[in-house]
Amino acid sequence: AINLAAALGEMGKQVLLIDLDPQGNCSSGLGIEKGLIQQCIYDVLLNDAPLEDVIIPDVAEGLDVAPATINLAGAEVELVSEMARLKDAIGSMRGKYDFVIIDCPPALGLLTVNAMVAADKLLIPIQCEFYALEGVTKLLESMKRVKSRLNPSLDIYGILLTMYDSRTILSKQVADEVREYFGRLVFSTPIPRTVKLSEAPSFGQPITQYDPKGRGSLSYIELAKEVIARG
Repeated sequence: AINLAAALGEMGKQVLLIDLDPQGNCSSGLGIEKGLIQQCIYDVLLNDAPLEDVIIPDVAEGLDVAPATINLAGAEVELVSEMARLKDAIGSMRGKYDFVIIDCPPALGLLTVNAMVAADKLLIPIQCEFYALEGVTKLLESMKRVKSRLNPSLDIYGILLTMYDSRTILSKQVADEVREYFGRLVFSTPIPRTVKLSEAPSFGQPITQYDPKGRGSLSYIELAKEVIARG
């Protein structure tokens, strides 16, 4: 989410990145000091704070961020009857940005359901490892339930192969299986497994700033081009 958002920003798009993960990795990965945050996306969801009040502008070129803190961990319980809270909060921001990217927690809880209700499309990253395929099956089941009951317009925008290592048979097998099952939904550009991509968050930078000429950065630039082309 960090690197795609940054790549889109560098290509002249206005992007809002919403950190919906209580771990706040998108926030810290962009150099935001979470201890200094006065309000975060939790306050938007539960305390009726306007989304524009929590946005940190110009974190990178063309990129604004709605950050998360550990407070968000308590939101799961409090959101039981509020499936459309995030959708309502985003409402007025749609015309301001070319893309609004919502980074979800790695679990199919109420925060993720809120994201699915708010979203128009779903971009699914799949690690090129065996267990990742099982996780996608559960995600698709959840998506179908949300689509049938809460958000009829929700569809898959694309499938992104990540942590791809062309030297291993497993990566190639997983990639082949994903492409066979999802067909044209799979982005042509896989994201490689590189040391620089792993290092970048610890320096609070997207890969396009940390290692602009490296394989990881070039891959995300190509992905951004595909995302823009799909409209």
